[in-house]
Amino acid sequence: MGDLGGGIAIREKAIALVKEAVERDKASEYAAAFKLYTSALDHFTVYLKYEKNPMMQQTIKTKFTEYLERAEELKKLMDADDAAADGRTNPNASPELIKARPKDTKKGGVGKGGAEDDEMSKMRGALGGAIVTEKPDVKWDDVAGLTSAKEALKEAVILPVKFPQFFTGKRKAWSGFLLYGPPGTGKSFLAKAVATEADSTFFSISSSDLVSKWMGESEKLVNQLFTMAREKSPSIIFIDEIDALCGARGEGGESEASRRIKTEILVQMQGVGNEAGRVLVLAATNTPYQLDQAVRRRFDKRIYIPLPDAPARAHMFRVHVGETPHDLTDADFQSLGAQSEGFSGSDIDHVVKDVLYEPVRKTQEATHFKTTTGPDGDERYVPCSPGDPDAWERTLEQLAEDGLGERVHPPPISANDFRKVLARARPTVAAGDLEEHERFTREFGEEG
Repeated sequence: MGDLGGGIAIREKAIALVKEAVERDKASEYAAAFKLYTSALDHFTVYLKYEKNPMMQQTIKTKFTEYLERAEELKKLMDADDAAADGRTNPNASPELIKARPKDTKKGGVGKGGAEDDEMSKMRGALGGAIVTEKPDVKWDDVAGLTSAKEALKEAVILPVKFPQFFTGKRKAWSGFLLYGPPGTGKSFLAKAVATEADSTFFSISSSDLVSKWMGESEKLVNQLFTMAREKSPSIIFIDEIDALCGARGEGGESEASRRIKTEILVQMQGVGNEAGRVLVLAATNTPYQLDQAVRRRFDKRIYIPLPDAPARAHMFRVHVGETPHDLTDADFQSLGAQSEGFSGSDIDHVVKDVLYEPVRKTQEATHFKTTTGPDGDERYVPCSPGDPDAWERTLEQLAEDGLGERVHPPPISANDFRKVLARARPTVAAGDLEEHERFTREFGEEG
């Protein structure tokens, strides 16, 4: 329910932004309207990750296209205004658009003769933020299960850099790698492991980076992305939610901007495999059937990232608990893995986050405490049952009023805390979604 509630909140925010954008648009405040439209598009992109209803998804995508096209028109209006202020003509703006140019837009523009260079500099500056300069500190061993996927990625990103002599003649390194599977199974987490372990420049891109920030210029931004990747090779370009950029051609609601972006990605990926400098395109999607067939064929490897099995789930429980004080044994973790059939990595993360608060809830609700000694010999008060021989009556609020709140510590997490939370938790991946991914694997992919 937490994810669903968060998705609804994001949708409501997007709708509010659109309403304000329309009002500014009607008032000819085009620059403000443009910013509001782009912010709304970002929110709708995030919301689509939560929405499972196909009809609602299609409705949102149709509206997304409508707002995207209006934002592109506003971008052209502003470009035309800047061009007029600088004595230039914008080739992308029609006479009607130039005539409809807003009168109250702030004049600015770029210096004559250097407009193209300035534009490229701005794009490169925007893409500079996509380069992961600090390693995420996610090791291969931190990724539970997925042995085949990890081995395939090591083959794709480690060997070509460390042992280039292996790839001679007809033996070429992989140039495209698609990770697909239900939401929350660890596709992005696996990409973080690649960013940590690979000795390569790592670009992390989302669909909103390429669509919303540079209306009407998105295909140029894609071109610059691949150009920078080649310059900084060996490089890895990670595109999350690639289906948002490269949906099947001819689908209802596909805008001209979406077609241009997809075409540019296809052109760039076609040339990646022939580059002397190594560039690997790593992409993730929750909906592989929505990918354009031509884009799908560009990926040499298509790896299914399924729901974790019991041992992998047990490992995830252990990793997410981390150093938090607990009294669980190895057998307890194995039992948790067996009890959580159908749970994704994301589901387990949410379960553990809920469990981490159980000791806090016990402390808040406690009517009795007992005195213990901490690892540094300090005196601590921990909640206990009224029947405990060392119990003394007090509440958390009373201890705080006595000035003793800093001595109160929650008890360690117990196996019973997990059983309590698991009893009310439900997996978020439907059986129908799993069947669709398994069918795609039989037709086009391979097991991870």
